[in-house]
Amino acid sequence: MKAHLSVFALSAIIIASIGMAPAFGQIQNPIVVATDKSSYLEGDTIMVTGEVKALLGGEALSLIVKAPNGNVVSIAQLTVGSDKKFSTELTAGGSLMKASGVYTVTVQYGTQSRTAETTFSFSGSSVPSTGKVSGTTVSIEGSDEVIGYKIIGGKLINIMPDVDAKSLIVAIEATNDGSLTITIPRSVMDAKISGEDDEFFVLVDGEEVDFDETKTSTARTLTIQFPAGAEEIEIIGTFVVPEFGTIAVMILAVAIISIIAVSAKSRLSIMPRY
Repeated sequence: MKAHLSVFALSAIIIASIGMAPAFGQIQNPIVVATDKSSYLEGDTIMVTGEVKALLGGEALSLIVKAPNGNVVSIAQLTVGSDKKFSTELTAGGSLMKASGVYTVTVQYGTQSRTAETTFSFSGSSVPSTGKVSGTTVSIEGSDEVIGYKIIGGKLINIMPDVDAKSLIVAIEATNDGSLTITIPRSVMDAKISGEDDEFFVLVDGEEVDFDETKTSTARTLTIQFPAGAEEIEIIGTFVVPEFGTIAVMILAVAIISIIAVSAKSRLSIMPRY
């Protein structure tokens, strides 16, 4: 009798375990992310998509793309839809995404536990240098003004604007621990919120650093420390030339005026003459 009861009890436990297994199998990661392809060529569109398990009201999703050497090449804040999905597009190449190799895409939604990563390969970029560097100034593409600088412990190679990131990319060769003092005209780059000055965000080889700053009505001067071997300083604001947004609006306005003019001319040409 006891043997039958033992068999019955064991069978009940097995059945209960089998019944619970699908519930555990349905548990998904808090967040997942992927790219549409595993490798890209310069100029390709990188489609990043993903999904979260649960919506967090009013919470933005952060996305960071890092180069093979760990430098940050793209930062974005994305909105998660009501369907719990998110997506964004990046362009392979440019002033930051230059090196060939494996890039890492990291997304975070809320707490650190809601983090996911994916990778893709990039063939490398052939973006040329554009800034003309003298002993104390650098000319900037898209502006008639120049940026003044003084560097200790290294050499400044060039400065390039990144309109998408609203930043200036400063390429340097740091032979020793040193500093870069850079005077940026407000017409070239600035950081403002609601018309008031905001802080710049400065990265040295992808790592955020502190800096000293002095301001005038026409320029902002930053003094940034860097270690030996540093290669890139990125200064992120809220505006950088060339201001393609303004140009796009002007082009749109011209196009609309042209369409109106052509339409008016067409109507006049088909009206009967008396």
